[in-house]
Amino acid sequence: MATVLPETRATDKRPPGQAAPRQRRAPGLAVAVTPLVAMGFLLGIGYGVYHLPSTVLLILAAFVTGSLGLVLGFGWREMERGIVEAITKAMPAILVVLAIGMLIGSWLACGTIPMVIYYGLEVISPRFFLVTACLACSIVSMATGTSYGTVGTIGVAFIGIATGLGIPLGAAGGAIIAGAYFGDKMSPLSATTNLAPVAAGANLFDNIRHMMWSGGLAWLLGLLSYLVVGFGYGGNATETEAMRLVTDTLAHSFRFHWLLLLPIAIVFYFAVTKRPIVPSMIVSSLVAGVLAVVFQASSIAEVVSAMNTGYRAQTGVPQVDQLLSRGGIMSMMETQTVAFAAFSFGGIMQSTGLLAVLLARVQRFANRVWSLVSATIGAALLTAIVTGSSFLSIIIPAELFAPLYIKQGLAAKNLARIVEEAGAIMVPLIPWSIAGVYMATTMGVPTFTYLPWAIMNYASVLLLALYGVTGFTMARRIREDETEIGS
Repeated sequence: MATVLPETRATDKRPPGQAAPRQRRAPGLAVAVTPLVAMGFLLGIGYGVYHLPSTVLLILAAFVTGSLGLVLGFGWREMERGIVEAITKAMPAILVVLAIGMLIGSWLACGTIPMVIYYGLEVISPRFFLVTACLACSIVSMATGTSYGTVGTIGVAFIGIATGLGIPLGAAGGAIIAGAYFGDKMSPLSATTNLAPVAAGANLFDNIRHMMWSGGLAWLLGLLSYLVVGFGYGGNATETEAMRLVTDTLAHSFRFHWLLLLPIAIVFYFAVTKRPIVPSMIVSSLVAGVLAVVFQASSIAEVVSAMNTGYRAQTGVPQVDQLLSRGGIMSMMETQTVAFAAFSFGGIMQSTGLLAVLLARVQRFANRVWSLVSATIGAALLTAIVTGSSFLSIIIPAELFAPLYIKQGLAAKNLARIVEEAGAIMVPLIPWSIAGVYMATTMGVPTFTYLPWAIMNYASVLLLALYGVTGFTMARRIREDETEIGS
């Protein structure tokens, strides 16, 4: 009699000897919340109280999340792919940050930033500094479409001016960031401003006009606050003497010439002609290097060193040396390590489905206009906190809530406005995000120090919540294809 072999399952295509895949379990809400609790505890106590390095704390939070992933049946390779995908999406921003590090070092070496600081101290009144800084950064960011570039160039110069005028650096940093992000959001050249309407299914220019009701009004409220607070910044004898010491030191340490504005003009030209931002910064840095050799008698080795490790001022005046000694590609390495750690945490949250559980619970709340707006704001903020990414805080909530806005008869530009302002604009206020670390490192002002003064960033979110409750400015859907202008 023939021996009957057990029937092989048609669905089992594993090579001989390979273990069966692990059985996965769907995470519940309690499990999904655990990584956020762990991250909040680690950063709140470790970073907030004991000032431990945030990179290590974020890696520990990612380890907790990965351990939960293993318990749920996910393998390391799957979670690793999630991490790689998250970092890949952030690479354009990372390249910009590295280019800005080189740009700052070269602009300091050639005298561009010192010259702007010098004439800024000569012209700007302390009483109107905050308003001036916010307005100038708004204009530059709107013209260039980059908040990173604005803070890394003219923002650094304004921090120098604030130091000379005796303005609190927290207030100065907040005004700079508010202006830079307002201009970024209102610029058709901005990557996130283009991404939001694409993700939501709206029109770019409709979205920009619609944001004026929230972001524009919040920006005006910020300017009014800066104007009122600025009247308290006087010009006493001590401050005037300190300012004169800075200006005299700059005038003796650098040779100023109108050609030193050429690096700035190059960045503006590339922006206006819609050329890529990273090549424009590299070209501007190279031109600044030539100007440093010509006008400041710097050697090529000194210029290259400034681009790589940062400019090191040797004026003989400690406060001026501290002000100007910054920049360089290597100065941005801490930003990159924090970003990699944060994206590791976010990547595992996404690949294991833990983030999806949290967002799904938020989505269940959205059955009315007010609750839909509140849920969208909550989802955008949650994604920003978990991933630290401006792009993901736009894409994920937009994809999640787009069908609900159609169901409620609301225009897609409402969704585009919310995910951009509650997501991308709030990211620089999160200390472990790539934007938060970059802004704090570049300006030399801690995130929690400038956060209360970045009025436009959080006031716009409060206005969005108010509009959701009242229905004011919540535009109705009027056509099928909302990518057409006038939707």
